[in-house]
Amino acid sequence: MADRYRPKSAIQRAREGNPSKAPIKEGVVVPRAILAEPDWFEVFKSSPDPVVEPANIRCRAVASEEWRRIVPILEVAAGIGEVDHTTVKDLCVCVARIDQAERDLSERGLIVTAERGTVKNGSATIAGQYRTQLARYIRELGLSPSARTSITLPDSEEDDSDVWD
Repeated sequence: MADRYRPKSAIQRAREGNPSKAPIKEGVVVPRAILAEPDWFEVFKSSPDPVVEPANIRCRAVASEEWRRIVPILEVAAGIGEVDHTTVKDLCVCVARIDQAERDLSERGLIVTAERGTVKNGSATIAGQYRTQLARYIRELGLSPSARTSITLPDSEEDDSDVWD
């Protein structure tokens, strides 16, 4: 199902036809880049709290694993550039935090005892919010089957022309 709020790329509009005859705007061309993995110690800082530190260690590992899984795919399929670094990093943070929230739900359950009696575990709400954000990142980066149908392949790099010509 097409996203009616997200404009189609110029190539896609030209390929599918332009019945309104409205002018087709070319999109911004981003120079392709090989993204360097972030320092996850800066994102998930060390904590002196012995309860928090194991969670941070796991978050670093999960975020790094996700980075190594998706960046090679995005470099080939979507032609990502340096401007996409923050978006991809945030996606990896979302995955790590969802993992952290799910682990808490598995350990403590959906209902926990608090000062006011039994209440819903806050990790359930946090996981839901991160999943909503993750779905946006997946859509933006073309990582779902439906999103991949709207991506046009980048031109091959055999063309020796400069991007700024």
